[in-house]
Amino acid sequence: MKKILLTGALGQIGSELTTKLRHVYGSDNVIATDIRETDSAVVKNGPFEKLDVTDAEKMFDIAKKNNVDTIIHLAALLSATAEAKPLLAWNLNMGGLVNALETARELDCQFFTPSSIGAFGPSTPKDSTPQDTIMRPTTMYGVNKVSGELLSDYYFNKFGVDTRGLRFPGLISYETLPGGGTTDYAVEIYYEAIKNNRYTSYIGEGTHMDMMYMPDALNAIIDLMEADGSKLEHRNSFNVSAMSVAPEDIAKAIQVHQPEFTLNYEVDPVRQSIAESWPNAIDSSAAMKEWGFKAEFDLAKMTKDMLDTLKNK
Repeated sequence: MKKILLTGALGQIGSELTTKLRHVYGSDNVIATDIRETDSAVVKNGPFEKLDVTDAEKMFDIAKKNNVDTIIHLAALLSATAEAKPLLAWNLNMGGLVNALETARELDCQFFTPSSIGAFGPSTPKDSTPQDTIMRPTTMYGVNKVSGELLSDYYFNKFGVDTRGLRFPGLISYETLPGGGTTDYAVEIYYEAIKNNRYTSYIGEGTHMDMMYMPDALNAIIDLMEADGSKLEHRNSFNVSAMSVAPEDIAKAIQVHQPEFTLNYEVDPVRQSIAESWPNAIDSSAAMKEWGFKAEFDLAKMTKDMLDTLKNK
């Protein structure tokens, strides 16, 4: 990667990835885009352009004007929002992806877009979920993600576009609040621990899902994009995870530092049903074998860092 175009740069992943990429590759070499514009560091500290990813012509023009050789496509509606607005999700998530892939094809760019554990469904094995397994999701977000994996494979096999991707678990970060994801509780619980020393979870007790701390996720993107393509067998759908946790596991980790912290439950049926359709814990061995994936943060280390950083903020 030398000159990078990033869509969805003001989102949960994009806001931190833009900063990280500018640190690694130089501020002028990372062109951030989003449908909105703010006064954030992403906008102020390097090239930024407003972009609706459903506008194929404008996306192509921005990429060509800036002579990019890499496209990182993050713009999307997340799981809970997509379920509430399924047609909007299809049009945005799939329409934007096709436009980004076409731009990559026409300009011969390396390409990354994230998939998700949401690509799995109720019939997928729940524990040690394999890299290659049955994928029959029951949510629009999941349908989008499976379609995106297949479409990225198609552009690699048909047109030779160097497409790559990761199946992300829930991502936990102190920088940017997520918006509309099923795993959002795992971020909110830390904020509420600092503010109020209590949290009411919309995900039920005993509901395990994979999670990862944002620094590990950012490193995984860069490591995959810099990996030797000839050694990649899966390319667009690597399982990656750092931990499998239920709400009470996070609460216990917080209580090590804040013994008075309390966790209650008020289950949201929509997000709970989505969570129950996903795996309990996935197998990341293919990513470890093919490009050396390794997570640095476990639950205890992440919890300490989250609480310390949020207190300082």
